[in-house]
Amino acid sequence: MIEQIKYIFLGLIQGLTEFFPISSSGHLELFSYISNIAQEEPLLLFIIVHLATALSTIIVYRNRIKKMLIGVITDNNKNEFSFLIKLAISSIPTLLIYLVFSKNIDLIFKNATHLVCIMLVLTGSVLFITQFFIKSDKKIGYLDALLIGLAQALAIIPGVSRSGATISTALFLKINRDDAAEFSFLMGLAPILGGSFLKIFEFLSSPSTLEQVEIKGLLLSFFAAFFSGLFACKYMIVLVQKNNLKFFGYYCVLLGISFWIFIL
Repeated sequence: MIEQIKYIFLGLIQGLTEFFPISSSGHLELFSYISNIAQEEPLLLFIIVHLATALSTIIVYRNRIKKMLIGVITDNNKNEFSFLIKLAISSIPTLLIYLVFSKNIDLIFKNATHLVCIMLVLTGSVLFITQFFIKSDKKIGYLDALLIGLAQALAIIPGVSRSGATISTALFLKINRDDAAEFSFLMGLAPILGGSFLKIFEFLSSPSTLEQVEIKGLLLSFFAAFFSGLFACKYMIVLVQKNNLKFFGYYCVLLGISFWIFIL
């Protein structure tokens, strides 16, 4: 029962931290370190809960996604087609990293606790700086999409917040805050869904690996991440509009330093 509670709590952590700019991968690594779960196959658990929050994003933005798809497929809407192309461009850096380093990415997530602490401090520092960015109504261009995509690629490193990196980059580029949040969440769908299904297929193709994983724990984590993600995604949109990212910056810096000093 204690182990099942740990998996549920880990799912809740993922659901909240995927959308709040405090690094979901970093929190998963720190929690798995102190709770002693997912030590054999941490990446599989991380993928399952990331898939759950990707589905949360689809639910929250279902109307926007529907509008885009209808605009591209049936209405021949140039604006929606352009937006889809920008999402595709933003995925290129992450895709290239997966293609080049696919066999070594797993290694980043093993014994990465010290790395997470360092990256949390860096993430927090970037979030703190966003309060000084000037508000603007600029729309996302193709070059902007590529630059934001580069920021997303950095989030492969545990401890670097994907939403924090992409939204901060968008704000630095003077993108409208609503557009920055929307683009950040939607651009993560393709690489997360694609990477998740590929990795899950790999694990299912290897029965010896699958035996090391508690299926029930994975399911508990999945549903906990999904439902908490629904809440966090909606709330994060409001926080970006109000320019409250600096408080998450304080939290990341404090967590990274405190964990290093008192836990490691």
